[in-house]
Amino acid sequence: MPDLTMPTFEFAFDILVDIAEGWHIGVGEDEKLWFTPITGGSFEGPRLSGEVLSGGGDWSVKRQDTTRVEARYLIKTSDGVVVDVTNVGYFRATLEVEELLEAGQPVEEGSYYFRTAFTFRTDSPTYRWLAENQFIGVASDEGQRIRIRVFQLL
Repeated sequence: MPDLTMPTFEFAFDILVDIAEGWHIGVGEDEKLWFTPITGGSFEGPRLSGEVLSGGGDWSVKRQDTTRVEARYLIKTSDGVVVDVTNVGYFRATLEVEELLEAGQPVEEGSYYFRTAFTFRTDSPTYRWLAENQFIGVASDEGQRIRIRVFQLL
């Protein structure tokens, strides 16, 4: 069996996603379904910058202590190209940390798990590299904003 190399990552950009208050939709006794509207935002980094367009959203399902998030939205690059984004991942925190986050209190980095994987779709030759590579995000909850540091998996 061939050796698989240890993955390496390259920082691509930070994305700040503005969110509105979400709605509890409900699924079953052991899970909670929420929808959180995405109202805008921005992104900037060495490889990409621009704005997050309003109109997307995040569907999250909490089962026991772990929440699966699935966000779908559009970004517009600084030169005007619109890119479709799907971002799927997991959030996990203790009840105490969740209460602090919900109250808008600062929480120490690393006190909860919030990781995502991106899929980008575009037919732009300039940004085709987004659609042809895997990207991983390390996220933080900042109240009415989610910050995600996006890395390309090399």
